[in-house]
Amino acid sequence: MRIALARFDSLVGDVPGNSRRMLDRAVELSNAGAQCVVFPELAMVGYPPRDLLQREGFVATCERAVVALAASLQSNGAGDVAVLVGTVVHVAGPGSALMNVVAVLRGGRVEATYAKRLLPDYDVFDEPRHFTAGRSPVVISCATERVGIVICEDLWRAEDAVAAGHSYSIDPVAESVAAGATVIVCPSASPCAAGKHARHVEILRSAAQRAGVPLCSLNASGADDDLVFDGDARIVFPNGTAISAARWGTDALVHDFKAPPIAAERSPALDTPGAEHAERWHSVVTGIAGYFRKTGHSHAVLGLSGGIDSALVAALACAALGADRVTGILMPSKFSSDGSRADAWDLARRLGMQALEIPIEPAHDALAKHLQPYLAKVGAVLDGLVDENLQSRLRGIQLMAFSNATGALVLATGNKSEYAVGYSTLYGDMCGALAPIGDILKTDVWALARWANDHCQDLALASGVDWHCSQPPIPEASITKIPSAELRPDQADQDSLPPYEVLDAIVRGWVEEERSIDSIALAHQLDRAVVERWTRAIDMAQYKRAQAPVIIRLSARAFGPGRRMPIVMRDVR
Repeated sequence: MRIALARFDSLVGDVPGNSRRMLDRAVELSNAGAQCVVFPELAMVGYPPRDLLQREGFVATCERAVVALAASLQSNGAGDVAVLVGTVVHVAGPGSALMNVVAVLRGGRVEATYAKRLLPDYDVFDEPRHFTAGRSPVVISCATERVGIVICEDLWRAEDAVAAGHSYSIDPVAESVAAGATVIVCPSASPCAAGKHARHVEILRSAAQRAGVPLCSLNASGADDDLVFDGDARIVFPNGTAISAARWGTDALVHDFKAPPIAAERSPALDTPGAEHAERWHSVVTGIAGYFRKTGHSHAVLGLSGGIDSALVAALACAALGADRVTGILMPSKFSSDGSRADAWDLARRLGMQALEIPIEPAHDALAKHLQPYLAKVGAVLDGLVDENLQSRLRGIQLMAFSNATGALVLATGNKSEYAVGYSTLYGDMCGALAPIGDILKTDVWALARWANDHCQDLALASGVDWHCSQPPIPEASITKIPSAELRPDQADQDSLPPYEVLDAIVRGWVEEERSIDSIALAHQLDRAVVERWTRAIDMAQYKRAQAPVIIRLSARAFGPGRRMPIVMRDVR
């Protein structure tokens, strides 16, 4: 059997477009000799479709599209190929339950349908909200092989799931082998998260060894809203060897099972130095590129302060969209240093992006003069935090005005540490359509910036845009300077926050690891009162995060749909 794992980037809801592109791809691969073509999980509808599945007529449209695709494959000369398409169907019988399925198209018809059996309901996943679990394995014949089908979470057996904090009582892979499968195919839509790829590869190896048959795994590609997919395609053999395509690519992984076993090579090491930074970089670049393309936008605008956060976001945006499609706006106040302005202009020059300088001082002076008598009537004054936030919001107004006038989307530049404790201004620096580094802790922002400077020759690899950075993109001064919002004289972040190494340890423990106050304090040798203060700040800032831009998910516990905390609560500590 010659199998093609067809990497594919669906557009959520675009059933006609997704179907048309799958037809073209399947015919192309059929003409190249493929006997089995596999597309990712829910490729027909995109992942995750969320409550789009509840819209009247949507699922019926998907069902008709699958039937039409089968007929089109036949009429275009690919009718003898088994084409596996991820889609959704109504469950037969009363009610409106749905199933997440792989439809096998061959001979101009839907030959078989396999329904996903293990439905995740953790992190960003909420599949039991929409889907009913399948009940039985499906094995099809293809050339000399018997192909068993599983979908994403179905790879997990009970022991693996318990170790990861989940529990399943069945093993769909083992049941497929018991039903006669000689090869397992697993299409997935598994979003990226720190450390997940290495863990996934080990799960694949474990499953292949346990089953005693080769396992063909294909992940979705591209990005949808906050989620990023790496397009990982690999075939893992029972002896632990594997063949794989380079992540983030768009080509198909093709393998002929008639080839001698020596053709399989062991997968490269996944713990190479800087691997986590490369993963973050490619994930964010893919996330930005996907968000803009799928929303119909091409240009971005962001504020340039001369600091590390805006510098990193600018570099990521240039890699994702091309430097000619990114505009940075310097918005100095009377508190902005000459050094920060110089660093911002230096960044724009290094990246080759357009930059404008629009001072906020005239608008600030006018608005302050206008507001002061009205504030005086209620016994308030315009100083301290009031004035600092006024400056931040004036910058947001200018960015949004530029966005409205040009059609460019605003990129927010806040990091996860700031969003965690509310060290950000609603309708100010938090305004924007997308927060590229909102799931990156401050200490990791610095590390990623240094990695980017060390790997400046290949920074645009994930998106494939025509952008080349011939020198380190981020000025050294932006990396080494003391972080400051520059909203008052001689301000530094550490005037208001603990050292970022301490803060990030607390955020990681409280948000990403769900540890107790005592556990965090003990693990990092911190004063309990310090941990209690900043975990309380994290909880109190939930109302701000509920109004934040879309945050590209990079960790297992990102702010957004995967962490659904109440805004109004009283936590038992």
